[in-house]
Amino acid sequence: MADINELAEKKLKSRMAKIRKCNKDEEEKEKFFNQLGTSFTVFFPNRNPDKLTDGLSLYTGPDGKVLFADYFYQIPEEDQDASVEISVKDLKHIIKALEDFKFQLDESD
Repeated sequence: MADINELAEKKLKSRMAKIRKCNKDEEEKEKFFNQLGTSFTVFFPNRNPDKLTDGLSLYTGPDGKVLFADYFYQIPEEDQDASVEISVKDLKHIIKALEDFKFQLDESD
């Protein structure tokens, strides 16, 4: 069997070819990305992340609506962690706080 790194490289090339195709064809883009949900993690700033890490994990459906979110709390030194589901009421505040967030490429180098 092929090395996992080789398989990952091959799959990435395939995915990138598909994404480039989607960027050229709006119908293909709609068809492909309409199937995708997304998830992302927000890490809160901490003075000493070796001792405490906390943040949010958000999961969306293809329409961008948040399906589930949780707060995580980790103490890395003790290998302990916990998560708490975020209520709809709290999620509304989180979404409002993040509404101006936009993915952009850092081209400062």
